Amino acid sequence: MEYLIGVDGGTQSTKVLIFDKTGQVVAQGAEPLKPLSLPKEGVATHPGDDLWDSLAAACQKALAGFSGKPSEIVGLGLCTIRCCRALLKADLSLAQPVLSWMDLRLARPYEHDDPNVSYVTTTTGYVGAKLTGKKLDTCANLLGEWPIDYATWDWATDKETFERFRIPRAMLFDLVKPGEPIGKITKAAAQATTLPEGLPVFATASDKAVEALGCGPLGQGTALLSLGTYVCSMVEGSDFRPDSAALFTNMASQPFRFLYESGGIRRGMSTVSWVREIMGRDADLKAQYLGLTTDGYLNVLAADLPPGSDGLLTVPQWLAPPSALYKRGVMLGFTGRHTAVHMYRSVMEAIAMTMGGHLRAMVKELDFNLENLIVSGGGSNGDLFMGIIADVMGLPATRTEINNAVGLGSAICAAVGAKLYGSFEKAMLAMVRPKDTFKPNFKNHAFYQKLYDEVYSQITKHTDPILKKAYPFFNG
Repeated sequence: MEYLIGVDGGTQSTKVLIFDKTGQVVAQGAEPLKPLSLPKEGVATHPGDDLWDSLAAACQKALAGFSGKPSEIVGLGLCTIRCCRALLKADLSLAQPVLSWMDLRLARPYEHDDPNVSYVTTTTGYVGAKLTGKKLDTCANLLGEWPIDYATWDWATDKETFERFRIPRAMLFDLVKPGEPIGKITKAAAQATTLPEGLPVFATASDKAVEALGCGPLGQGTALLSLGTYVCSMVEGSDFRPDSAALFTNMASQPFRFLYESGGIRRGMSTVSWVREIMGRDADLKAQYLGLTTDGYLNVLAADLPPGSDGLLTVPQWLAPPSALYKRGVMLGFTGRHTAVHMYRSVMEAIAMTMGGHLRAMVKELDFNLENLIVSGGGSNGDLFMGIIADVMGLPATRTEINNAVGLGSAICAAVGAKLYGSFEKAMLAMVRPKDTFKPNFKNHAFYQKLYDEVYSQITKHTDPILKKAYPFFNG
């Protein structure tokens, strides 16, 4: 037997999954991350050494449930949160807490104001160094303020680019491509994680790109909707498009391929969690009485509500973008008949309608004929949400057998690196399988489309000016 480990380091938890080479999960472990440190507006860091500590704990849990032989594990694919920054000392330990993707400092070039900092890297660079002791990172997780050359998938070579990004080449790790080795598990890392010493560690890409890989070949006419802490949609591409209006170009998990990514929703699925949390212990107890999860219980209640949540409309802006800090989440249309269940459904409808607008704008710019939708991430577990997405988009919405597409995508990179498969395409065909498809109710789709065109798409034109005027009163 041959097994693979896929690491999915997220914003809210670190998950470690062990797969056989057909993509079946044989063991897994997860460890929640500590709440982000948010001392003031625009600052968001991971406390202590939380990314490493959570990985070590998740590895221990996964290995404890693994019934095979450690020697049968042939590779580990490492994927962690994108758009973060890790500042390291000369010994590769943290000089400062890791900056979260929510930290507004990441929208600006690096400023060398701490003499203890010897290296500037990503979360994959940092965690990879902790695992292997090597100063190597994947080129495909360099999103944001980095001097990367998208033509060569390596660091830029001209002096002007480095001056613009303010990071000397000597402070950057060397780069490898997805599926290439980073190093092997050191003795110290093996003791901390219980991973086998000497286990090869392979590079992946950014978490969204790895998620796309774990959903299988997208192909012509298919888009991926990722329901995570950051919600976005993606389609495959073959070239770098730096000047596009409705999309971003990111490196894919396959070398020299690209993913086009639509506009997204910051703290998207966290907003669903927010509603669930404010409902409190009462919802948890009722769910337990009925033998359901809390989400399962809320989905049963929300499924009885009509499309449009009886007129309750939500704008899912619970985390403002760096370019418009005044933006806030909005719920409007309340009457006395509305309950927390209406809020729960309204947030899901808002995510679907907002992403429908972003996705339509992207495929229009690309002249892309959209026919199918694959949905991944925690939100795809809910039948109600999948049905809402299909109805809003007017497209069949499919989810895959393995819900953790990031973990599976990481394992696919390891499978290619360990030469279990001769290509990423062969690995995907062997390890990724669809689960079920939700077909749209076209009566509901017509309602949602009319609601979006005539009402929903107009909301922020009226609310944003008010929020902009209010912002100085509370953020002086």
